[in-house]
Amino acid sequence: MKLKVENSTNERIDSYLSNITEVDLTRAKVQSLIKTGNILVNGNSVKNSYKVNDGDEIDITYVEEDLDVKGEDIPLNIVYEDEDVLVINKESGMVVHPSLGNTSGTLVNALINYSKLSTINGDFRPGIVHRIDKDTSGLLVVAKNDKSHLFLSDELKEHKIKRKYVALVHGVIKFDKGTVDAPIGRDKNDRKKMAVTSDNSKEAITHFRVIDRYKNTTLIECELETGRTHQIRVHMKYIEHPIVNDPVYSRDKNIDGFGQMLHAKEISFIHPKTKKEMTFTCDVPEEFNKILKIYKEE
Repeated sequence: MKLKVENSTNERIDSYLSNITEVDLTRAKVQSLIKTGNILVNGNSVKNSYKVNDGDEIDITYVEEDLDVKGEDIPLNIVYEDEDVLVINKESGMVVHPSLGNTSGTLVNALINYSKLSTINGDFRPGIVHRIDKDTSGLLVVAKNDKSHLFLSDELKEHKIKRKYVALVHGVIKFDKGTVDAPIGRDKNDRKKMAVTSDNSKEAITHFRVIDRYKNTTLIECELETGRTHQIRVHMKYIEHPIVNDPVYSRDKNIDGFGQMLHAKEISFIHPKTKKEMTFTCDVPEEFNKILKIYKEE
């Protein structure tokens, strides 16, 4: 795994890495990997006390035998499939791909068991063209071969893959539609979170429109122009309408153990072989509707 340091706060490398979600390792494990030379910074060995700097490139090699990502017999909700792509309706609560400290129970484990996948992203993310958060439900496209993966990745970079979400947010939005154009980077105070910031950030654009208004909440549709980590969740918090049931960005306590009220309801893309545009939609899960009913009846 390779990482580039952003928004550093002159922190020790063992502390820095143990607080990054993508790494998912304890501080003790990080220290062990540093000691054995399996963590390098800019190609060089470092001590646990090394202070990370913006731009540092960290290379993590995890060598335990049980690291192998194995296929698991986990049910998949397949919306579409052919010899090149899969479109999956992911349930809320399922992680998309394994990380160094968590190699089972993910969508990738289920996909490996079910089908051959592209090898572009290596053992941890085979076939994964784009991600949605663990506690976000809905659609994502998976590549079954390298040629399809390369084509879809290019389409994603050029913002040609269209994704629409439905979300329930706190507060009543008075205008019918809007666009949030605000760069997103890692939160300086908590690297497990993202934030609107001008420091080491990337362009992020979210379009939204109001579907319905309730007493204290608003149901909206969001369309991503870019695809940053936690983008909709961060942007909605930024305009002071955080997503309901989001314990990270709205400080809500999850209702019935369900994740944030955010569902990827539609995806459109050009098929890598036929070059025809394909559009898929899926309804929100039952749990989403149950929570929505609570807020409708307030």
